[in-house]
Amino acid sequence: MLDIKLGKYLTLFEFCHCSKTYQKYDREIDPLPKNPETIKAIEQLNQFIIDPIIDNFGRDRFKLTYGFCSPNLKRFLNKKDPITNIKNGRIDPSRDQHMAHEINKNGNYFCKRLGAACDFLIEDLDSKSLVNWILEKQLPFDSLYFYGSSRPIHISYGPQHKRDIWTFTASGVPTKKGIESWVKLAKEIKK
Repeated sequence: MLDIKLGKYLTLFEFCHCSKTYQKYDREIDPLPKNPETIKAIEQLNQFIIDPIIDNFGRDRFKLTYGFCSPNLKRFLNKKDPITNIKNGRIDPSRDQHMAHEINKNGNYFCKRLGAACDFLIEDLDSKSLVNWILEKQLPFDSLYFYGSSRPIHISYGPQHKRDIWTFTASGVPTKKGIESWVKLAKEIKK
């Protein structure tokens, strides 16, 4: 199952094993999706978003930093590191689409927005330039989070195709302040 190609380039193994938290606790985490619809959603993310990006920038420069979040990985992301007492990760499973179509113990989707998401960067490329390229090529993303010029971006593909762009304040609060030109361009493309 792990060698399933999700598109032209990435495998399910890469998508499930790339996070720092998984790598730190790999012996304790089951990183795999349980709902077959999750794999379909991740395949669509790759087909419509990731493959065109890699086609343009090259496989060797593409660095996936966070892909699929299994319910098991989610538990570890919410825990604090015993040495540093800092939470392992910042996640928002109800919105960020990293859990794709996974279902909780009550039979509901963790994220009702569905679709799938990942965080990545292109080595030796400013993330502002990457966002500009994504908008110029009119890739059909659902949400895009810009964390800073030298940091990975978050991008999702889902049924809503909202083309919604966010950045964050120094304290982590979502905002559109400072990225108004991107927001305007994304809305114009959406029409």
